[in-house]
Amino acid sequence: MQLGMIGLGRMGGNMAQRLLQSGHEIVSYDRDDAAVAATVGHGAIPATGPADLVSRLDAPRAVWIMLPSGDITESGIDELLGLLSPGDTIIDGGNSNYKDSIRRSEKSAEHGVDFLDAGTSGGIWGLQEGYALMVGGDKDAFTRIEPIFQSLAPAADRGVGRVGPSGAGHFTKMIHNGIEYGMMQAYAEGFEILAAKSELAEDLEQIAKIWQHGSVVRSWLLDLAVAALEEDGDLSELTSYVDDSGEGRWTVQESVDLGVPAPVITASLQARFRSRQPNPFGGRMLAALRNQFGGHAVQKAK
Repeated sequence: MQLGMIGLGRMGGNMAQRLLQSGHEIVSYDRDDAAVAATVGHGAIPATGPADLVSRLDAPRAVWIMLPSGDITESGIDELLGLLSPGDTIIDGGNSNYKDSIRRSEKSAEHGVDFLDAGTSGGIWGLQEGYALMVGGDKDAFTRIEPIFQSLAPAADRGVGRVGPSGAGHFTKMIHNGIEYGMMQAYAEGFEILAAKSELAEDLEQIAKIWQHGSVVRSWLLDLAVAALEEDGDLSELTSYVDDSGEGRWTVQESVDLGVPAPVITASLQARFRSRQPNPFGGRMLAALRNQFGGHAVQKAK
């Protein structure tokens, strides 16, 4: 099957490579010429821009975009809508807000263009292991593109599916990422407690490897923890700074809007915020208050 791909960062480039390995014809474009060249090295057809890319595709066309959420995705879709024809399809595989995807689907429909929002999980391992794909949009449009999704998934019959109407794919991926935040935080806290009691937890790597087999807490995230500990047993090469992609924030906001409690996901998001503050004001205020009311000792800044 033929597909245009716009946005060839690490994940987009890996997806293009996986599709090429599966026998699909890919026309690729990215502002970074080196990213395009990398896909050409695996058999893709290069394009000089969106217009050139669309011109190289046979109708009905399908264009997959992997761009950062927000204005870049918005302008990219608007540009495509000026180039595509009724019956064509846009697939947004990035981490867009599901509310934007619903609106973009409605805007695409005005041009007769189908819009599929494909929540995509798999990270840098997707090239080898396959991607989990949660797709929202019209059923017929999904069926037309399904061979592409099946080639990206771990297998044609698992790890992929249409989960609902427009917006459902990115909504499901948003919740997926919120769960991911909570799971990662639980592992981080557990291993920190183990590390603090080193006389009873002598080898974190060994413990993690024991948990990989038969344990209730075994998971792919645990496998990745093992890989990290194999590389750096006490993680001394890292700082504790943890960024967030935005989907955890959206998940927490959705819980507030719906009145559905999500204390674990919320706490894990707040922990990420705290990780970026080397000497937070709130911590200094706590120290100051204890000193003021009880005369408790404080540590002065150097």
